[in-house]
Amino acid sequence: MGNTASKIVADKERISLKEKIGYGFGDMASSMFWKLFGSYLMIFYTDVFGLPAAVVGTMFLITRVWDSAFDPIVGVVADRTHSRWGKFRPYLLYLAVPFALIGILTFTTPALSDTGKLIYAYVTYSLMMMVYSAINVPYASLLGVMSPDPKERNTLSTYRMTFAYIGSFIALLLFMPMANLFAGSEADAVHEQRGWMLAVVVIAVMCAVLFYFCFALTRERVKPIKEKQSPLKEDLKNLLGNGPWWILLGAGVAALVFNSIRDGATVYYFKYFVVEADYATVSLFGVSFVLSGLYLAVGQAANIVGVILAAPLSNRIGKKMTYMGAMVIATVLSIIFYWFDKDDIALIFVFQILISVCAGSIFPLLWSMYADCADYSELRTGNRATGLIFSSSSMSQKFGWAIGSALTGWLLAYFGFRANEIQSEEAIHGIKMFLSFLPAVGTVLSVIFISMYPLSEKKMKVITEELEAKRKQQ
Repeated sequence: MGNTASKIVADKERISLKEKIGYGFGDMASSMFWKLFGSYLMIFYTDVFGLPAAVVGTMFLITRVWDSAFDPIVGVVADRTHSRWGKFRPYLLYLAVPFALIGILTFTTPALSDTGKLIYAYVTYSLMMMVYSAINVPYASLLGVMSPDPKERNTLSTYRMTFAYIGSFIALLLFMPMANLFAGSEADAVHEQRGWMLAVVVIAVMCAVLFYFCFALTRERVKPIKEKQSPLKEDLKNLLGNGPWWILLGAGVAALVFNSIRDGATVYYFKYFVVEADYATVSLFGVSFVLSGLYLAVGQAANIVGVILAAPLSNRIGKKMTYMGAMVIATVLSIIFYWFDKDDIALIFVFQILISVCAGSIFPLLWSMYADCADYSELRTGNRATGLIFSSSSMSQKFGWAIGSALTGWLLAYFGFRANEIQSEEAIHGIKMFLSFLPAVGTVLSVIFISMYPLSEKKMKVITEELEAKRKQQ
């Protein structure tokens, strides 16, 4: 294939169960904080930290757009990293503790003026998103170098997403009970702020430990024959000319708009529309769980069901049709959600389960499609830029999250939301929209994008065979 050709040198043994679980631990750690950001950070900033909703929405947009642009930078640097542990694993080792510490600072409320708090929020949140990128992009890229076998990568993707949702389930189920426990019986703002911060300390320690396990239990096997990476300009040119990559980028952004709006508005929905304070808490092993926490945790459990269903469905009807079918169903269910009354608790939870099954099924498919894009690009260009291609998946998540979170903050202000007060009829209407019509826009856009995805299973089989043939020629 010429001077730009790459060759895969890989162990022939299959990846062990221990290593698959170890790989899953990495996204278990990432997803704990990802879900805290998505479900609790907006209401933390408005109701605990004390910032206006519109200001928070603008901050989310500014910081996350920058962070989205930062992801490819991390991918480029990771592709050019050389160490005795490989290209991507060293980032898990060195950034686990900074990840935990900055996460704690993000949920800490300093005794500052309103302007000082806003500056503090911008700085800590920006740092948190940058360190998240610096550890999560290499972690995601690790999928592309643990095995050259597409089937093994599909399995690793399934383990990854299963453990991600397990981590999210644990974080969402336990976070508010821990925050309430650490806050104590006092109802003042200082104790509430302390409770939130200490709850994050527990999650942060768990995340650091899980990243270390991921580092220790995984291996990098797929290596290019050339030690020197191709020029950055060439990598970027190849990426921008990768049509399937653009399609996945659009689909990923739309899917995260759907997820971020639903997650970010959930606590508002239960606090101000359902009024969960009027309901008795559910106690288990001496821990009291509120409705919003149970709702979010049930959603994560349902996401796991979606992940499990994704593989057999996609093997039967293809990844593209599975993705489109799941998002069409999620669209219909989301629209129906608007007409539930606050007393329809059973229906609210049932629809959360059904929508979450659909949402959970699409993300393993997206990760597998990104791995297909890496193979497609290598066959077409002769270069393999695993970190750069996989960084785009994180970029699409951040950008979609930025749009969804900014819209949530701005529209809360538009509908007249006021923190810790009884809401107007217009504000309640807006809060209901966040769990119905607004996320449905994201699912529809995602279906439109993925309908154009060209790398079918049949085409990928041909690409894999051609790549293998070219490697054997080296």
